[in-house]
Amino acid sequence: MTNKLKQPLSDLCFILPAALLIILVALFLFAFFKDLHFFKYLSIGLSLIVFYMLPLWNRLAQKQAVFTIKMQDTREKINLLEAEIAHEKKVISSFEEKIVRFSQLKGLTERLSMSLSLEDTSKTLSVEVNRLFGDKDAVIILYLFQSKTGELGISSSQKDQMNINIKAKRGDIFDQWIVKAMQPLLIEDTKADFRFDADKIVTEDSRKIRSLISAPLMVGHKALGILRVDSPRENQFTTEDLRFLTTIGDVGALAVENAQLYEHVEELAIKDGLTNLYLKKYFLDRLSEEISRHMRHKSEMALLMIDLDFFKKYNDQFGHTAGDIVLKTVASTLLEVFNQPGNFVARYGGEEFCVLLPDCSKNKAAQLAESLRKKIEAQTITLRREETSMSISVGIAVFPKDAQLKEELIHKADQALYRAKKEGRNRVCTA
Repeated sequence: MTNKLKQPLSDLCFILPAALLIILVALFLFAFFKDLHFFKYLSIGLSLIVFYMLPLWNRLAQKQAVFTIKMQDTREKINLLEAEIAHEKKVISSFEEKIVRFSQLKGLTERLSMSLSLEDTSKTLSVEVNRLFGDKDAVIILYLFQSKTGELGISSSQKDQMNINIKAKRGDIFDQWIVKAMQPLLIEDTKADFRFDADKIVTEDSRKIRSLISAPLMVGHKALGILRVDSPRENQFTTEDLRFLTTIGDVGALAVENAQLYEHVEELAIKDGLTNLYLKKYFLDRLSEEISRHMRHKSEMALLMIDLDFFKKYNDQFGHTAGDIVLKTVASTLLEVFNQPGNFVARYGGEEFCVLLPDCSKNKAAQLAESLRKKIEAQTITLRREETSMSISVGIAVFPKDAQLKEELIHKADQALYRAKKEGRNRVCTA
């Protein structure tokens, strides 16, 4: 009701001055053309209008001020709403990016779970990181700590979906920083980062590095390696990129540890725990493969059967522990002598060993066997404070001259070994 009354009154404030103005104009015309005495009435009317218009003007000014304030408030609310909308858009965009990255992480986890060997796991991890972070200039490097030496070594490296050769095999100044700190590292510009001396940042392969992200691969308190992405251009990575790489590193570390455990279990299944040589079952499988390969290539392959002479005396005289020492010493010498790529050394059983020499003639095999025999004969070992010597007997058979079947080849080598023992031991005999 109040609003309804205010609206006519407000309209009346504008109608009355308009009506008076019209009457004043009419009187002015009448006075000008008919009677000049009317000008005094016009003066009175004009005074009344002015008197009436002043408070009206004040009210209009007040309303204008109120309107201006309301407009400012409205603009502030609009600005706040726009800022809130922009913030919500950023939040939504951030959530969308996180959803995409979690989806990518899920895919990475699935692909890593299908990799069993350490080689496959390393390759999958570097390929996936290259797909997620890499461009045609970025380089992805996966370092792993070597189990025997504990030193850092390259396991895999990628650039533009291609394997590349990195000369700094043990890492550079940035990788050494990670090894010491075991913390993720983000460098936006290597030339402006106070933690590193720009003059000392020279890689062995002269790669230009201006920005990088790097994360340690950790499982609990155990360090497995380093996952790194670097670029020849500055400001290529953000804090969010480093967080994502760190998450990938956590997943990758578990995959690497599983692969290492899998390889260790596999090694236990095919290697002898005492001598670290391959077991007989794995040797027989490998022998079948090598016979097929040499048959296709029409090349020769030598099989050596080796037996320790008078091994029982070590166990009887010095105990079984001494026998184990002798076996380990001979196994170590075998690996030292037959160290060329492709040579295969196994423990056949008890004190008997066997060696496969691919692409090897009978004469060459006999020379290597004689070299092994002399080296073992010249060695002395201390068993219970007593120095003693060792000797071996060796039988040699060659595929395909002596035999073309696996069982026949082993039988021929065994016959040669038996002849060596029969003729006095500590000698090499061929089939």
